[in-house]
Amino acid sequence: MATAIEFENISKLYRLGLVSTGALSDDLHRWWTVNVRHKEDPFLKIGETNDRSSKGESNYVWALKDIDFKVEQGDVVGIIGKNGAGKSTLLKILSRVTAPTTGTIRAHGRIGSLLEVGTGFHPEMTGRENIYLNGAILGMTKAEITRKLDEIIDFSGCERYIDTPVKRYSSGMMVRLGFAVAAHLDPEILVVDEVLAVGDAEFQKKAIGKMQDVSRGEGRTVLFVSHNMAAVRQLCRHGLLLENGRTVLSGNINTVVQHYLSQNGNRCNYTNPAPSLSDKLDLLWVEIGPEANGVIARNNCIHIKFAIRINQSPSNLVVGFTLYSGFGHPIARTDFNEQSGELTLAKGEYTMHFDIPANTLAEGRYWIEFDVAERAVYNYAAKAGYFYFDVTRDDSSAVFVENIATKNSIIHQNWFTKYREKA
Repeated sequence: MATAIEFENISKLYRLGLVSTGALSDDLHRWWTVNVRHKEDPFLKIGETNDRSSKGESNYVWALKDIDFKVEQGDVVGIIGKNGAGKSTLLKILSRVTAPTTGTIRAHGRIGSLLEVGTGFHPEMTGRENIYLNGAILGMTKAEITRKLDEIIDFSGCERYIDTPVKRYSSGMMVRLGFAVAAHLDPEILVVDEVLAVGDAEFQKKAIGKMQDVSRGEGRTVLFVSHNMAAVRQLCRHGLLLENGRTVLSGNINTVVQHYLSQNGNRCNYTNPAPSLSDKLDLLWVEIGPEANGVIARNNCIHIKFAIRINQSPSNLVVGFTLYSGFGHPIARTDFNEQSGELTLAKGEYTMHFDIPANTLAEGRYWIEFDVAERAVYNYAAKAGYFYFDVTRDDSSAVFVENIATKNSIIHQNWFTKYREKA
């Protein structure tokens, strides 16, 4: 299969802080060293890894460093990673918004980019006028836009407001209109950067369906950045995981998503390093067993224990958790008051016990997100992140396996009662 995009040794160096008179001297020094003395750019040597959570020694950081990968024609690639990992910078380089410091990108075909909400829209112009403006920016002719105008408006779902200035649009409506234009550009390569997070569920479903049609039905290439792992898995076949501007893993999307989630979760045990008496509620510690390493046989009962502290008793207390499959699909939700109906608890420390019966979950990885919250106000357990454990086969050898692409089963229940032979 032909290669649609080739990233070869792509790096991007940024200077931190505001541009000042010092930047001009840096530019002159760089020009003299590289062009007159024919030596290596001196500022490439002092650039540091782009770790946004720590203070560095240099004013130069590598937003991207030595990115190498290929995208085949018609492939759908999900680019994932934490905020600041370099995902948007990579797409901006591909879309020619900025140039790489080192390296080369070879892209074959017209690129349609949707990088930010309302990019290229003029707030004083109507939706209809902005379709023509945005389409022209993306490389469409006026005749091409006119021919597809009704289809674009219908896809956006903004027909009633199409002759209203877009400054009166919500952010979701802006995304709808922008995506509708980009999707009907008929690009060989479609680049989408986290814009679906703004749209509602109906639009997300429509947009994902359109991207699937573009890639599978029309053989076009899609690069998709999102923090929604379920959407990434649904749409993409391959994945690229970035961390601090570097490639951590590339390959099958299921493998990449699992690795990303594992990096950002806790393995069964947790102790709050800094419980706060000023917060209304606190998650103090978590234990998931019976195995300390987080690998639990299918025929074992899974014990989930965690301690909370109530500093100020809320009127509507939520204490429980949501169980997810390894791919981010919610399976079950449980709370402490499902049987008692209690709305709150008095100030003090409590240990909560939950049990998932043996032979409930099929083989695979599972995730837990705890709630220690005041309903519809704030979840004080969110800072602890996700917790995960693995369910493995027991001696009976599970027939269904959850962690394969076809996902035959998540729940593994013995519902069989009997059989009898016909006389």
